[in-house]
Amino acid sequence: MARERSWQDVIAITDLLKGDVTPVTFGSRELAIFDTIQGITVSMARCTHGAANLCDGYFDGVNIECPLHQGLFDARSGEALAAPARVKLRMIEARERNGMVQIYI
Repeated sequence: MARERSWQDVIAITDLLKGDVTPVTFGSRELAIFDTIQGITVSMARCTHGAANLCDGYFDGVNIECPLHQGLFDARSGEALAAPARVKLRMIEARERNGMVQIYI
């Protein structure tokens, strides 16, 4: 029987790094929570090129740069913007509710 998807609390909004990327471990998942200029987005934390933790990269409010090889991703859509990154990030549906960041899993 397949498990039904639902919204899960991940982190309090007040615990986010404002205007930055916050690393969060949720179960066995390493997540990157981005406080973008257009709102909160969530992706898997590992770069699709070299598996470096994107939470250690440079974030400008829109794009996240991988700290290993400087691949670049749009933190709002996950799109790979600069080589060597070619595969987009796996984004996770997220929302803000009752002072919490929630993901739909």
